[in-house]
Amino acid sequence: MSVRELVVLGTASQVPTRHRNHNGYLLRWDGEGILFDPGEGTQRQMLRAGVAAHDLNRICVTHFHGDHCLGLAGVIQRINLDRVPHDVTAHYPRSGQRFFDRLRYATAYRETVRLTEAPVAADGVLAATPAYTLQAHRLSHPVESYGYRLVEPDGRRMLPERLAAHGIKGPDVGRIQHEGVLDGVPLEAVSEVRRGQRFAFVMDTRLCDGVHALAEDCDLLVIESTFLDEDAALAAEHGHLTAGQAARAARDAGVRHLVLTHFSQRYPDPDEFERQARAAGFEGELTVAQDLQRVPVPKRR
Repeated sequence: MSVRELVVLGTASQVPTRHRNHNGYLLRWDGEGILFDPGEGTQRQMLRAGVAAHDLNRICVTHFHGDHCLGLAGVIQRINLDRVPHDVTAHYPRSGQRFFDRLRYATAYRETVRLTEAPVAADGVLAATPAYTLQAHRLSHPVESYGYRLVEPDGRRMLPERLAAHGIKGPDVGRIQHEGVLDGVPLEAVSEVRRGQRFAFVMDTRLCDGVHALAEDCDLLVIESTFLDEDAALAAEHGHLTAGQAARAARDAGVRHLVLTHFSQRYPDPDEFERQARAAGFEGELTVAQDLQRVPVPKRR
């Protein structure tokens, strides 16, 4: 059975707290797993969440501040210790290659798995598979940072009433799907476009074109909201978003389910992030992320 969900491994900004680990997010997309921003302690959080090294196919790092990458060393070594039977691909800003190298080879270990380095140097497509296209867009932060967007190809939904009207049934349904036409009846006459699902991951950034491009029409958007709105000046100075800014971007982009995360330790009440997001006009599904939480990708419309 296919599963599409976000597994939240950590939600803290800058430093871990008693209740929040450094960042870490796993997207399960059918048979693949994409790990985003493995901060310190990610390997242990994976264990607590029931995520195995074998579940990982890609690792995507937005930028090389410690709370987004210090867990790389442990995760990479665990992939090799467990002899993951498939290749793993790592995406990260090319400008941070020296940091990736240091983390990848932080200590001695035996390499048993092929880890493909695929650094990001510009906006565009990073990978295209039958299940999805992975894209990157530059963000606005004191160090080079990229957000990631996953787009499933559009498909077609068969319409039983139209199939019946044309007398198409049984094995002929598969034939028209495969061949595109059957006895003069085109596939378009008995089906409609089924829009592919879309996911985006937006971490440390000010509001910028990249935020809007990543969020556009997303079914599930994971986005930082480090600060509350009363600290907007501080957010801009340090290259971050407020809860209201993140929510307005999601509202304007038509996001269906918004996940706020990456919270500063200065705020004791997480419910205030939800209140400010709602006050900003976001009316879709809303999750203020907690460690070890699972968030399903919304069902198709």
